[in-house]
Amino acid sequence: MARVVKVLTTLRNHWKKTTFGVCLLSWGGHWLYGKHCDNLLRRAACQEAQAFGNELIPSSMPLKKATVFLNPAACKGKARNLFEKNAAPILHLSGLDVTVVKTDYEGQAKKLLELMENTDLIIIAGGDGTVQEVITGLLRRADEAVFSKIPIGFIPLGKTCTLSNTLYPESTNQVQHITNATLAILKGETVPLDVLQIKGEKEQPVFAVTGLRWGSYRDAGVKVSKYWYLGPLKTKAAHFFSTFKEWPQKHQAALMYLGPTERPPEEPEEKPSRPPLYVRLYRRLRLYWASPPKEIPQEVTPQDWEELNLSTIELSIATQNRQLDLTRTEDFMDICIEADTVSKGQFVNRGSQKMRDPHACPAGSQCIQASRCILQLPEGTQGSFGIDNEEYEAMPVEVKLLPRKLRFFCDPRMREQMLHAAVQ
Repeated sequence: MARVVKVLTTLRNHWKKTTFGVCLLSWGGHWLYGKHCDNLLRRAACQEAQAFGNELIPSSMPLKKATVFLNPAACKGKARNLFEKNAAPILHLSGLDVTVVKTDYEGQAKKLLELMENTDLIIIAGGDGTVQEVITGLLRRADEAVFSKIPIGFIPLGKTCTLSNTLYPESTNQVQHITNATLAILKGETVPLDVLQIKGEKEQPVFAVTGLRWGSYRDAGVKVSKYWYLGPLKTKAAHFFSTFKEWPQKHQAALMYLGPTERPPEEPEEKPSRPPLYVRLYRRLRLYWASPPKEIPQEVTPQDWEELNLSTIELSIATQNRQLDLTRTEDFMDICIEADTVSKGQFVNRGSQKMRDPHACPAGSQCIQASRCILQLPEGTQGSFGIDNEEYEAMPVEVKLLPRKLRFFCDPRMREQMLHAAVQ
C-alpha cells in the first residue's frame, strides 16, 4: 500500500510530466488501434479476393490480363506504398495476370498507351492527373475504337480523386476506400462515362472525364498550397490575396455551341454468334455477283449554332459524370457562366465552396446544355485552363462531348443507387 501511495505522490508532484505521458500513451494507443483495424480490413479484402482466385476456369481459357498504370509520385510520393500494401495483394490473389507499369515523369503514360498491347483490363492507380493522361493516351491511338471498349478500373491514390465520388461509396478510411475500389474491379460491374474531347488549333486533342475550368477561382485554387503555414485558413487567404489584383476580375470570350443530342440506344455487350461457314460463303458470293447499289446523296442538315459573347469571373464545362443518370434520353455537357458582379467577400466565401466542388454552378449563373462548343479567346489572353485539375495554357479550343465513350468499374452498391434514383 505504501508503494502505491508513493507512486501517486510522485505523479502528483510531477503533474506536467504525468499529463504529457498520459497524452502520449493515449495517442500511441489510438495509433496502434488504427493500424490493427487497417490490417483487419486488408485481411478481409484479401479473403474476398481469394474467392475469385479459387474459381475454376476451363483449361483452354487464358488468364485475364490486367495492365496497371501506377503513378508513384501521387499523394506526395506515397502512392507506391499505398498500392503495394492495399491493392496489389488483392489483384494477385484474384487470379489476374497483373502487369504493373510505373510512370517516371509527367506525360509518360500517354506515350506508354501508344505502345500497349492487347489487355483485358486497364487499371489506373493514381489521381485525377493520372486518369487524364491514361484516357488521353488511350483515345489518341489509331485503333481507339477497339481499345476504348476495354473496361477501366480506378484505384484512388492521388490527392484529388474526383471520379471516386461517383464510382465508390464515401469512406473516411483510406485503406477501406482503396480496398473497396480494388474489389469493385473484381466484381465486374461497370458504368458508361462521358468524355470531353478538347482540341486546340495546333495541339493534339486532350480528353477529360470531369471537365474544363477557366477563371479566377481556378487561378486562386492552385495557389492554396503556398499558404500551407496558415493551416485551415489557407484557402480563404489564397482567395483573399488574389482580390488585390485588378477588380472585378473579368474573363471575356466568344462562345458558340450546339444543343443536346438525343441518346441512341445502348449497344448490347454480348457479340452475336458467328454464322456457319456455308452462310458466310453464300453472303460473300451474293455480294460479289450483285450489282453495286446506287448511292443516294443524303441531305446534310445545317447545324444550328448559338453564339454568345460572355464576360465572366469563371467559366466551367463539365460532364454529367458527377451525377450519373443511366436512364437519361439526351446527351449534353453543362456550361456554367458565372456572373462577374460578385463582391470580394462573396469571392472569398465562394472560393472555399469551389475547393470542395469545383464545377458547382452557383445561383445567378447562366447554365447552358450543349453537345459541342467552340471557345474563342481574345488575342493576348493569358492564364491557364484546368482540365481534370491539370494545368494547360489558355487558348481557343473546341470541346466535343463523346457520350458513353468509356466504361469504368464501379461498386455494385453505387450502380444500384444510380438505378434506384433514376426510377424515382
